[in-house]
Amino acid sequence: MATNPMQRKARLSFMLGMIVTLLICGVIIALLFIQLTNYQKKEKENQAASVQVYTLNVDVSSGQVITTDMYTMQTVNKNLVPSNATSDLSTISNYSLQDKEGNEVVTKYDKTDSTGKRTGTLYLVKDGNEVELKQDEETQNYYIEKGSNKEFVELNNVPLIAKVEMKANTVITTELLAKGENSLADDVRREEYNSFLLPMDLATGDYVDVRLMLPSGQNYIVVAKKEVEVPNISGVDSLETIWMNMSEDEILTVSSAIVDAYRITGSKLYVTKYTEAGMQKAATPTYVVTPETAALMNKDPNILEKAITGLKERYRNLDSSNIRSEYIQKAINEQEEETVKQNLESKMEESIEKTQETRQKYLDSLSGAVQ
Repeated sequence: MATNPMQRKARLSFMLGMIVTLLICGVIIALLFIQLTNYQKKEKENQAASVQVYTLNVDVSSGQVITTDMYTMQTVNKNLVPSNATSDLSTISNYSLQDKEGNEVVTKYDKTDSTGKRTGTLYLVKDGNEVELKQDEETQNYYIEKGSNKEFVELNNVPLIAKVEMKANTVITTELLAKGENSLADDVRREEYNSFLLPMDLATGDYVDVRLMLPSGQNYIVVAKKEVEVPNISGVDSLETIWMNMSEDEILTVSSAIVDAYRITGSKLYVTKYTEAGMQKAATPTYVVTPETAALMNKDPNILEKAITGLKERYRNLDSSNIRSEYIQKAINEQEEETVKQNLESKMEESIEKTQETRQKYLDSLSGAVQ
């Protein structure tokens, strides 16, 4: 059927319009696809770069007990937080502070100090009521008041303590927290020891007693319930060296025990692990220091008054003069003086060599010399 020129022109214009429309739609679809691809790629990059961290909801003062209501988990870019904020989340994520019956401990800022600053107070939520949880100054155990009596509360976990003052929105790292038994006093230092016989399964974070066993079978607790850190050199834990946070009186006590162990041939200075550190109370030390060390402790200005009082109370209960003279000193006296001197010198030299060797391995691992 013949068509006139006007109809052909209209048909061509329509087809041209359709082609142009399809081309424009194709370009738009292509651009949208590219944008969607870029968005998905960026989203994957953001997800890959995102980490979960814990941040504080409130200001925290140094030495304050941390409770779970004081922090929340947030997702942030890992480039904006330190690596140790994500290195061990289990310490915080597995943490809860409750009594043995499962009643939660919370913090409320309902008091002010002498400067007008709000301070956190611990409360035990029991039967729907909040009861203030206090800490006994002598025993450090927690209790609630019932009338004029103290009802002591056993917690399900060792409390986490803030080592330093922190503001709200601070990212929490394990280095900013300490376990309750190791809340840092002014005289606490990190000591390195390589003179102890260590359990084969000892690991960083374990709690131990340091004990001295004499050849005659007497066994004394030197220091109790100390958290240990095992130095890691090139990915391998040290076989003989451990670090522990020690107060001044504990440092002197352990030093006295080391010397006694070196002087008494056949004695053993070793550590024993707690099986459930969060539930078990610290043992009572029974080792008695040398008279010279005891005199130094009484005059040492670095030892806190609280520690001095505790030492005097411990020795008063132990009948320390008999323990020292009848057992420890007797074991030393039974050996020849020259033998004791030689053994002491050789053991001290051996300890120094171990320290130097471990230090060299540690420095080599930092420089990449050890493979």
